[in-house]
Amino acid sequence: MIDAPNDDWSFATAREPARFGACGVNGVPGVEHAAGERGTLCGISARHTTVHLHLFVPDALHSCRRCRREAELSRTQPCVQERLHGRVLESAQGTMRDELLAALRKGANVRSWISGPSADLAKFYAELDELTEGTGTAAEAFASAATIGLANVETGLWRFLVVLPQDGGSPIIARGPRSAR
Repeated sequence: MIDAPNDDWSFATAREPARFGACGVNGVPGVEHAAGERGTLCGISARHTTVHLHLFVPDALHSCRRCRREAELSRTQPCVQERLHGRVLESAQGTMRDELLAALRKGANVRSWISGPSADLAKFYAELDELTEGTGTAAEAFASAATIGLANVETGLWRFLVVLPQDGGSPIIARGPRSAR
């Protein structure tokens, strides 16, 4: 139940490769390209492509070689812990916030980060009845919005719930003991 510390972990070492949507060039089956802002990474205009509902896989056999090379040369992206850390910085100051920020800087497990209908997220993912601190404020946030985001973070003996209002409001933090799932 207690996580082993990883002293070598940092936001810098956990950065992730850039991700791109996959697309195909109309009339040219069998080759998949990486979708950029205005077309493929290899320079084909977006008007000549059809975007697929999955990510480009650079090392797949059917991937365009030029798109593969450009994707591999692209800048890395922040890991999930770093992205959530940035959101948590916007929350109200307090002990829970400080402990969660420290845990994220050490690579805490972000078990889930989703958004959707508030009632469904509260019922199936928030597990509000297992929380011991900040439950009331978190429940109010779910009740006052049609859609909302949430993240569950596990570290040590704690599970943190981060409620992420979709309207740009400040995140709300609650926590409780980790269950023995």
